This record gives sequence, structure tokens and C-alpha cells, in this order.
Amino acid sequence: MKLYNSVGPNPKMVRMFMKERGIELPLVEIDLRGAENRREPYLARNPAGQTPALELDDGRYLTEITAICEYLDEINGQSSLIGKTPEERAETRMWMRRIDLNILEPATNGFRFAEGLKMFEPRMRCLPDAAAGLKLIARDKLAWLDGLMAGKTFIAGERFSLADVLLFAFVEFLAKVGQPLDPAWNNLNAWFERVKARPSANA
Repeated sequence: MKLYNSVGPNPKMVRMFMKERGIELPLVEIDLRGAENRREPYLARNPAGQTPALELDDGRYLTEITAICEYLDEINGQSSLIGKTPEERAETRMWMRRIDLNILEPATNGFRFAEGLKMFEPRMRCLPDAAAGLKLIARDKLAWLDGLMAGKTFIAGERFSLADVLLFAFVEFLAKVGQPLDPAWNNLNAWFERVKARPSANA
């Protein structure tokens, strides 16, 4: 197998998960800024034109970061990162869906439609007038999550999970493009520093 890698929070999330699991795969670098992901032969691997993509040994491809991580988790023996019991796995997936839909989707589109507009406008439909509102939606949900993090070490409690990996990769990226964590969010900022201290954070 090999992983088609690039800059950005999505590949970072998969690399960080792999480092947590001790999984090593060859990386094939894709020039995201040069739009290599938006033309052939990459589009044959992932018609959505997104990174990363996992090439399996039989030549098939898996895309979407959660699917890639869950596949790698299963073939390497299930870990607590996704969950060792049905309850743990359901809890991880619950938090990942909440984070993805309520925080990451509006925050990343807010970036694409504003600071990233020059790069993304030729590649997708952009709505610049929506950027500010989308960022506010993400901030509202981050504030909500900050309240829920009171007394918890990680998103799912004391268990470090794929939900932490997902949020960390994007929070780290968003801080570089004008959407840092609010200093008033004490719980989330403390959580971020705990995850940042993990060796996998440098993946």
C-alpha cells in the first residue's frame, strides 16, 4: 500500500493517526498548490480531486480520511483510537460527526471562500459572501465544545481517540489561516496543548 499525501489538514490527520498506530507506508507527494490533485492521473485515483488517497495492494483506492483510518485500524488490529467495543466505536464516530459537520465544514469553507479564495475559486463553487457567517458558525460550535470539555482530558473523556486527531489537525491548520482558538476557551486550549505534546502531532 501507499498513501498519496500533500499539505493540508486532511493528510495530516491520516499521518497523525498512522503515527499513533505505528503504521508506516510509502508516501507519494501530490502538489496541491499546483492543482496536481485536480487533473489526471490523480483524478483516476480519486474523482473528487482530494487528498489523501490510499492505494491498496490490489490497485484499488480508498479515499475520505475516516474511511482510510478505519480501514488501517481494522487490518492492523482494532485500537482504542476508534474503539475496542461497539460502545467506544459509536462514541468516537458520534464525536467525529459532530466535529466534522458543525465545526470543520463551516470553518474550512469559511477559509476557502475568503483567505483561500484565489486558490479555490478556479476549482470549486465559492460563496465569498458566506465566508464570515460560516466562520461564526464554526466559532459558535467551538465555544459549545469548550463547555462540554470541562473536566475531560480528551473529547471522548479519558480515552484519546480519532476524534482528537481529527480536530487537532484542523485546529492547527485553521490557526494559520485566521481562525485561531479563542484564548477564552480554556478547556479547548488546554486540550490542544495536551495533544500537541504527543509525538504524533509532528506527523
